[in-house]
Amino acid sequence: MKFVHRSKAILRSRAARLAAVLAVAAVGAWLGIFLSGTVRAQVGPVETGMSLRPAWDGETVVDASPLGTLTFQTHSAPLRLRITLENIDQERAKSFLEDPRLAERLPAVIEEDLLDGVRALVIRSLLCAGAGALVAVLMVFRRPRTALVGLLAASVALAATGALAALTFRPSSLVEPRYSGLVAAAPSLVGSAESIVTRFESYRSQLTKLVTNVSKLYDTVSTLPLYDADPKTIRVLHVSDIHLNPIAWNVIRSLKDQFAVDLIVDTGDISDHGSKAENKFVDEISGLKVPYVFVRGNHDSITTQKAVEKQKNAIVLDDTSKEVAGLTIYGLGDPRFTPDKSVAVDSDPAALADFGRAHLPKVGKADLIAVHDGEVGNGFSGAAPMILAGHTHERRTTVFPTGTRMLIQGSTGGAGLRALEHAQPTPVQASVLYFDRETKRLRAWDDITLGGLGEQSVYIQRHVEPDPQRMISPEPTNAPSPTGSITGTPASPAAGPPLWHQGQSSPMLQRSPTEGDRET
Repeated sequence: MKFVHRSKAILRSRAARLAAVLAVAAVGAWLGIFLSGTVRAQVGPVETGMSLRPAWDGETVVDASPLGTLTFQTHSAPLRLRITLENIDQERAKSFLEDPRLAERLPAVIEEDLLDGVRALVIRSLLCAGAGALVAVLMVFRRPRTALVGLLAASVALAATGALAALTFRPSSLVEPRYSGLVAAAPSLVGSAESIVTRFESYRSQLTKLVTNVSKLYDTVSTLPLYDADPKTIRVLHVSDIHLNPIAWNVIRSLKDQFAVDLIVDTGDISDHGSKAENKFVDEISGLKVPYVFVRGNHDSITTQKAVEKQKNAIVLDDTSKEVAGLTIYGLGDPRFTPDKSVAVDSDPAALADFGRAHLPKVGKADLIAVHDGEVGNGFSGAAPMILAGHTHERRTTVFPTGTRMLIQGSTGGAGLRALEHAQPTPVQASVLYFDRETKRLRAWDDITLGGLGEQSVYIQRHVEPDPQRMISPEPTNAPSPTGSITGTPASPAAGPPLWHQGQSSPMLQRSPTEGDRET
């Protein structure tokens, strides 16, 4: 019995020692990778520095300072590949950009150069990691044989990590980068809509686009170029819930110019209380010089809607459709007017969806539907390929079983003064959507997020529509009629008819007694 207990004790001791050796070897290997430094590599006309670091998430980061950084979710292994663009060979870049024969070879040259650089980086990192594991185990345990065991364990672990990175490599991630940096540089670094619409399956073309655009940007950094308009794409800027924040107009103007948008869609709450005193705020619309499609939100009165309608480039949609910049857009104003907390809000989601469903006959063959509240948008599922909404100040997107995608926008005004009600400021958000000019279907979109009050960060996340030509099927007509109530204040009688469609009340819609607009 004593012999058995002694054998078990020896086994536990050896297991604990082996675990300690492996832990020390792992620490030494990671330290070796940290200290491995940067590998210099020429990628086309761009001189780069490449480094490999441990990370919780597998990603590739391209640092194009001072223009910004691009992050790609390229693999699942716990490694971060960082590529720093350090210099541009101006003569070589010029020859690539101007000589058609060299330009044709550029994708292959970039791919080959990049693979050579990554290969050299991997070899260097493995050698440094092995040396780190060997030295660390030798320093702690002071036994050469134990150090060799640690080296072997580190080598196996690193080989497995490298194999995992190779097996989980996702070339398609290169068309969905996350951008952080200057708004002016974003369209050029993130890539053009043309490459998304026509070649978004090819990662080599995206590499070429990135290197070419960086070359152009560095060559003319004092006058950053605007977005190169693609004739095959309709670019839509989606904004919502501005809430009287003048900063929003600066953001909208900048995005309109840098992304060369064809039209702007505002899904409501441009105002805060819907009062006449706030009408002057919407005069900024006329200076944008592109079509501005507007649907009323629950903070916008009929007075607000009429003030927007007076702007020469504004298009107000309220249970109406219009073709704008090649897209047929149907819009429906919000059925409620709840300008402040003194008005109770008790809107049943089912009743809101039914309010939208009651207006389906007016939609027709719309390419895009604009409403303020996503709950109303639920009622239009299957009526069009795309629905835009706002109201919640939190961006999200949903694809219904019918095939319809609904994008709910955050607050382009950072929720106005409501940004001060929370510990963290509400971010300023907008999106640029790319529609195919021939099919009128969404092909990709860029989510733009700027830090809220007191913050300076700018992030852009590219998304590619996985199935742009999917079938859109109407919802079954035998769905049970929901019950519920929507309470709030209709617009002032003096300003126009009630918000529920020129005085026609829906049988599913109940409201509180009439009150006029609130003045501030």
